[in-house]
Amino acid sequence: MDLGLQGKWALVCAASKGLGKGCAAALAAEGVNVVITARGAEALEATADELRRLAPGVQVRTVVGDITTEAGRAAALEAAPQVDILVNNAGGPPPGDFRQWEREQWIAALDANMLTPIALIRATVDGMAQRGFGRIVNITSAAVKAPIDTLGLSNGARSGLTGFVAGLARQPRLAGRNVTVNNLLPGPFDTDRLRKTVEAAAQAQGRPLESVWDQRRLGVPAQRYGRPEEFGAACAFLCSVHAGYITGQNWLLDGGLYPGTF
Repeated sequence: MDLGLQGKWALVCAASKGLGKGCAAALAAEGVNVVITARGAEALEATADELRRLAPGVQVRTVVGDITTEAGRAAALEAAPQVDILVNNAGGPPPGDFRQWEREQWIAALDANMLTPIALIRATVDGMAQRGFGRIVNITSAAVKAPIDTLGLSNGARSGLTGFVAGLARQPRLAGRNVTVNNLLPGPFDTDRLRKTVEAAAQAQGRPLESVWDQRRLGVPAQRYGRPEEFGAACAFLCSVHAGYITGQNWLLDGGLYPGTF
């Protein structure tokens, strides 16, 4: 299927690894020029080299910086001649007990997982509407659908973004101008972040890493972890010309882990 994205420009945040990288690769394979951001220069440049080999005809630009800062956002936006596709992504805040969190921890979570995506949407959405095409995809979390008690910071910040998007996406001046805003909710995907989480759990439980890793994997009805490239494929479709009638939605990608009907 031709996704109709040849020559578009995308800004993909936190794209040096994991799900962000999967999204950037899927878009580049469809002929999308990409600006990718991350804080680590070495991993970011390695990913850029991979994308250039994958899609020799596209432009791949890198911006090293913290997307949660005004300076980081300004640099990322400046690197693209225009942003037709915005993929918001940032690492989740640490787990813990809410009794341990002070205002500083809450503000940091809100900055990374709610206010930064909103700031980037604000900076790009009107241009999308003027051009008559725009796709915004926010990578949030399956915890928005089924909250996890130890991830209170993430639950709160990402749910705030979800509520904001629900209203924004339905504005006729956006939806009526072929601009869509959707959220992708990943469950357990085989990423560095998941491995670090499982490593911490294994240490806390005094169990072998592989034992905890396999136990979690077998708890997924699909009997496996998700792959970043299949997450990227879902993102690319949401960004395509074929998805213009999909907006304000929360797509859950979790291998069937969420047990509800709705």
